[in-house]
Amino acid sequence: MHELPITESILNVVITYAEKNNVKKVMAINLRVGRLSDLEDEWIQRYFDYLSKGTVAEGAKLNIERTPIKLQCNSCATTYEVEISNMSETNCPGCGKNDSKMISGREYYIKDMEVQ
Repeated sequence: MHELPITESILNVVITYAEKNNVKKVMAINLRVGRLSDLEDEWIQRYFDYLSKGTVAEGAKLNIERTPIKLQCNSCATTYEVEISNMSETNCPGCGKNDSKMISGREYYIKDMEVQ
């Protein structure tokens, strides 16, 4: 159910952009969603379809690209990708330490849109 308010905020951004740019129809919205996000692609689309009825975004397809989980070592600044299943056991490939911060994997944002 947490997809609903997020989808609503995405739609609000899309409609605001459309109004400011005299867009007649939004055909597709390309989203980037981090792999650690617990947002379900199917539910985002379903909520979007429901919420966008009667707007310039009605019928728009959401194309969701999952971004990788990236960590950056606090000791040597090496940036590296990890899988969800290995997050707790990950050591830096540069120096071997287990002292990193997440720099991507939880985000969600609109990358771009296809409009008429």
